[in-house]
Amino acid sequence: MQTQLDTDTTRSFRALFSLPVIVAALGYFVDVYDLLLFNIVRVPSLKDLALDEKSISIIGGKIYNYQQAGLLLGGILWGILGDKRGRLSVLFGSIITYSLANIACGFVKSPDMYAWLRFVAGLGLAGELGAGITLVSEVLPKHLRGYGTSLVAGIGLLGAVVAFFTVQGSDWRTAYFIGGGLGLGLLLLRLGVLESGMFVKIQQDRIKRGSFAAFFTSRHRLVRYLLCMGIAVPTYYVIGILATFGNEFGAAMGITDIQAGRCILFTYIGVVVGDLISGPFSHYLHSRRKAIGIMTGLTMLFVGIYLYGGISSANTFYMVCSGMGFAIGYIALFLTVTAENFGTNLRATATTSVANNVRATTLLSIPAFQALKASVGVISAGAIVGLVCFAIGLWSIYNIDETFGKELEYTE
Repeated sequence: MQTQLDTDTTRSFRALFSLPVIVAALGYFVDVYDLLLFNIVRVPSLKDLALDEKSISIIGGKIYNYQQAGLLLGGILWGILGDKRGRLSVLFGSIITYSLANIACGFVKSPDMYAWLRFVAGLGLAGELGAGITLVSEVLPKHLRGYGTSLVAGIGLLGAVVAFFTVQGSDWRTAYFIGGGLGLGLLLLRLGVLESGMFVKIQQDRIKRGSFAAFFTSRHRLVRYLLCMGIAVPTYYVIGILATFGNEFGAAMGITDIQAGRCILFTYIGVVVGDLISGPFSHYLHSRRKAIGIMTGLTMLFVGIYLYGGISSANTFYMVCSGMGFAIGYIALFLTVTAENFGTNLRATATTSVANNVRATTLLSIPAFQALKASVGVISAGAIVGLVCFAIGLWSIYNIDETFGKELEYTE
């Protein structure tokens, strides 16, 4: 009897390595590589375009926000398409868009052109993660859902690490060419992936699918949508402010040899580990909310050490970046919560747009940070922005419904 139970368990876990999960993981890998590449090459690429140190900070922030604006718009467009035409249509269309845009970034000659190409890249990158998490959430049984999305995120987030070492081994233009080439190569693997069975079933129904306006026609639905965004706001505070501008925080602490690219690298090494653990951790606790709440508390601890811990060496600085990365490693988990909060007819719209709305919070946080640092300094500016982000995150965790073990075969 025990042998049969072990066999059934082994067969069950084999679903984690099915083609949809593998393709979603590799797709997110390329997505993260291309998404974080600008963060990593921001300083050297803008130096190569003849910008001085002050302009690199200001114009670099502007270019980054062009990319984030593309993510914001693309999250809505791809999400709607995912519910109207299917999850796979998004996975194909988005990867073509951002792969070609990244190849074009390798030829850029001016900051303005750079900004617009990052906008197009962001537009394409917006579709990948939400559609992948939606597909994996729907094809896996509920007891494997958290494991599957954690696996997608854990493998996918390694793209940031590979992006860093690609830049180290080549110039920034070549790194963009490689990223675009990886994306186009992934298209071949996706040819064998089948559409979500849940989506195929509702295609036969007359129920309206992919309506972004539907989130604003019901107060309960709108609150769910905003809470799903709110629980993840601290993640992109860490990535978009503390890691991306790590060189500026290091300089304010008197550590002159901090490299922004290395901050991204060590932060994402931590995120990979955190995301691999957060899904199983939520299963252990039988709660998504508790797992996210504990990791948010840990994030606050590491941010406090980062800003006010008296860090005096580059090695310690990078280790704290890894700690912050580990603590925010609930990216797949918050998107799983989002997928579990909405019916099949709105699931891709919700998950894809929420993922990119969170990324696009830097449209507000970066300008706020840059405005504040002129009057209160880099450290205090980072702390003030952080207080707002954590207040939103904690309030959202407290108010959001528990979704662990929820059946997903329903419509709104």
